[in-house]
Amino acid sequence: MKLLLDTHALLWALLDDERLTASARRAIERADAVFVSAASIWEIALKQRLGKLPHLHIGAGEIPQLVIDSRFSELPVTLVHAARVAELPQHHRDPFDHLLIAQALAERLTLLTADPLLARYPVKTHW
Repeated sequence: MKLLLDTHALLWALLDDERLTASARRAIERADAVFVSAASIWEIALKQRLGKLPHLHIGAGEIPQLVIDSRFSELPVTLVHAARVAELPQHHRDPFDHLLIAQALAERLTLLTADPLLARYPVKTHW
């Protein structure tokens, strides 16, 4: 299985947060590949700047190295990914989630997410 980490799953994995379930941890450990979207780093950076992640004790600038140290693979945002967003139904309004879903669909990845709303989209999810 090839995984794309939702932003919260990324943070919980990097910070060894207890909210990352045992099933999610096993999925990461057993995955053939684990991807981190550039969109997730952008989301973290924006939320930090807006003060929406007050308990996050690392800066967005530190996360790329932590991703490398964790042996996760970077997933850039491509033109195809961005265009694929237009095909998605509007089950909710989070543009970062829409982009992650589009990337997972385009690249045939399983989205590792605790967000039950994302299962309403035509994307394979795991938690």
